[in-house]
Parts: sequence; structure tokens; C-alpha cells
Amino acid sequence: MSSAASRPTAGPFDRGHTDDLMAFLTASPSPYHAVASAADRLEKVGFRRVEETAAWDGTSGGKYVIRGGAIIAWYVPEGAAAHTPYRIVGAHTDSPNLRVKPQPDMGAQGWRQVAVEIYGGTLLNTWLDRDLGLAGRLTLRDGSHHLVNVERPLLRVPQLAIHLDRQVNDGLKLDRQRHMQPIWGIGQVHEGDLIEFVAAEAGVDAEDVTGWDLMVHAVDAPAYLGRDRELLAGPRMDNLLSVHAATAALASLAGRDDLPYIPVLAAFDHEENGSEADTGAQGPLLGNVLERSVYARGGSYEDRARAFAGTVCLSSDTGHAVHPNYAERHDPTHHPRVNGGPILKVNVNQRYATDGSGRAVFAAACEKAGVPWQSFVSSNDMPCGTTIGPITAARHGISTVDIGVAILSMHSARELCGADDPYLLANALVAFLEG
Repeated sequence: MSSAASRPTAGPFDRGHTDDLMAFLTASPSPYHAVASAADRLEKVGFRRVEETAAWDGTSGGKYVIRGGAIIAWYVPEGAAAHTPYRIVGAHTDSPNLRVKPQPDMGAQGWRQVAVEIYGGTLLNTWLDRDLGLAGRLTLRDGSHHLVNVERPLLRVPQLAIHLDRQVNDGLKLDRQRHMQPIWGIGQVHEGDLIEFVAAEAGVDAEDVTGWDLMVHAVDAPAYLGRDRELLAGPRMDNLLSVHAATAALASLAGRDDLPYIPVLAAFDHEENGSEADTGAQGPLLGNVLERSVYARGGSYEDRARAFAGTVCLSSDTGHAVHPNYAERHDPTHHPRVNGGPILKVNVNQRYATDGSGRAVFAAACEKAGVPWQSFVSSNDMPCGTTIGPITAARHGISTVDIGVAILSMHSARELCGADDPYLLANALVAFLEG
């Protein structure tokens, strides 16, 4: 489908949304940066941060909570009843990568290296021979957090030359412990060097740093690709593409007091390793926020039950576009294509939470937005992954639908999508949140 044919007939977003996505990806090399980027965009349209440790009031308007690498944001229309249902877009802020160990300074044979641990289902070979930066957060002795982003070539995981591995093209085998430790210089290894360097980059005293959550990221910028620039290559699209689209959709509804639902963005951390964290979808964060919002508006448990019963969540995560070189790995009747619009993800074994009722909700939103959409199902001989969708449905008793954008190279250090699909998704999300 051409770019012109893909454009929605209604909705606030066009190709400029994709340009903005590129800036968002660059500004968000870690989950902590991603939630800060999302919060900054929401602040600009009047949302305000509320602390979990403070008492909440029942006032209308936009509010958000940040916990670590997760953000929950919602907009309460003027006059919304305590039992008003929610419309939620769920996503996740984390991506597979290499993360710094507690004792990071190591080396061998005159090389200085950084000790890393593999996070999530990483395509290891995509991190080889690539210019890498370092980002995340530092925790100081007083409990405060400081973001840090070394956005320049700092590290590299060098591959073994073909002359020393003549069979490498017959099958690359990487030892996750021995072969994935990046180099960052030469000379003697000194304990504390890395954190001293990172602290200086963050503008804090290394003596005050008592904890860190640091990760490696590719520093090559997102870019349009192809003869007609109809493709987009970039890092962390799984799943910052959805976080960005949901943030933009929610921000576009600020000031709308005619909404029949309370629109919500729920962007969790740690999806890539099972969501079992206080900032993950398995944790209580979303439920606590929704319940407290009901009670802050004077609601009862009955109001909470009514609100949850009428709530729908779109779990938005990337899915697999049909691969031209491996078409046999896909279901023969379901071949999602880039720039064909968002995908509805279905798995009858509940790896995705979609059912027929959810399909109808999603189809209605896409029709309202003038956005094309596609269906995705895995081949019967190829088990599919899962998302926060089934977790959200089971934990909170909320009707949930799994959707997303079709991409190639999922879990690579650099992924690929259609350049039209991000704004098509965002327009569909606006229509869904509006109700």
C-alpha cells in the first residue's frame, strides 16, 4: 500500500508524527529516559505529576505517576462520575539490550572492558561491531536519581575475524558470557573507573553514587530508508513506537471534557523478561492508580467495580511483518505488511488477549479514524511470544485487545518498520481513547 493510500481520512497525525518518533527514540535510550520524555510531552499540554506517597484529590485534568521505568498517565474530564470506565493503551518502555553488572570493571590482554549481562531475548549478533553508548540512571546516597546518557561511541563488542573462525558463515555461535563483553579502551583495569566516568558525565560526585541501572545502546540515529523513504530504521521500536504513539494520542485529548471514558496511558517496564516487577504489568501499579482515581473522586468499591467492568485496554506492542526471505516462517493466510496499518494480534491459547468482542472495538476505532488494519496470527508450528495483554486482562479483569505495528528484525539493536505505520497507529489510538 502506498503512503498516499495509507493516510487516514481523519485524525490529528501525519508523517510529522514519524519525524517526532525519531526524536523520541533518540532521546530515550533507557526506560528511565523514555518515561521522562513522555512526561515532558504531557507536561506541555497541562498534565501534572502526582506522587504515590501523597494524598490524591478528585480534580479533573491530566495527571501522571512515574515509578522507575514505568509511567501511568490519565485525563479526567470535568464532571466525570466516580464509576466512569477507562480506555487504556498499554505498552512497555524496555527493550532487549546489554546491561552493566554490579562490578563493571574488567579486562583481558591489555583491553579494558565493561562487564554486562544480557537483558531479554536479545539478537546477540546485532550488537557486534556497532558503536555503542551508555545510558540509564544513577542513584545517590540520599536516594535521589540522576539520568545519564553518553550519546557517543564509547563501547564496542568486536567480532572475531573470519581468518580466526573460518566456519563463521556456516553458523555464528556466541557465548553469552565470554563473547559479549564490550571494550572501551586499553590499559590497566582499575575498580571504580566506569562509575567514576559515568558520574562525571552526569555531573555528580562518584563518591555519592551508591547504585546504578545502566545499559548499552546503539548510537546510530534513526533514519528513513528506501528509494521513496517509505521505511524507518531505528532502535527500540519494540516498544517505544507504541509508547510514543500512546503519549501523543493522550496528549491530543487534553482539555476534552466531552469524553465518555477516562483515557489512560500505561507504559510498563520489564516486559521483555516477564513483567514480574513492581514497575511491570504483573505488579500492582496500574490497578492502584485506577482504584485511587475512583476513590479520589468520592467513589466506592461499587463504583470501582463498575468502572473496571466497562473498561477496555488496547495492549499495543510490535508484531512480525512478513519477511521476504523467510515467508515460510509465517502463517500462510496471515502476512502483515509494513505501511498496511496496525495489526490485530490473535492467539486462541491466550498468548494474546484478543477475542471477537475486542476485535469489534479495534475495528470500530480504525474505521472511525479512517485507518487500515490487518490481522496477525502465528503459524501453528511456530509458537508465538506474548505481551502485557493477557497479564492485564487476568490481573485486573479488564477486557483487553492485543494490537501493534508490524516490523522486521524484532529484538535487533536496530529494527525496521513502515514509515506510515507509526502515525496510522497513533490515529487509531486517538479514536479508541475517544470512545
